[in-house]
Amino acid sequence: MPNIRPISDLRNNSNEISEFCKTTNEPVFITKNGVGDMVVLSIEMYERQEAQLELYAKLAEAEAEVNSGAGNADFFEYAKRL
Repeated sequence: MPNIRPISDLRNNSNEISEFCKTTNEPVFITKNGVGDMVVLSIEMYERQEAQLELYAKLAEAEAEVNSGAGNADFFEYAKRL
């Protein structure tokens, strides 16, 4: 279940929100006037998500390269050249 807090909690209870994010590895959703406004994550979770996005982008690029037929060298021919 997502942790949803009003923006006033970010100002008044920032240490509590920070500790929650670090210990649970879960985001805190911040609302402003009852509407979603932002998400707070621990730096570790943010870096992990960024790394995953980078990996997915590289995998998509490799898959597109394979599907286009580029670089389809025979493994044994490649190994001989090495």
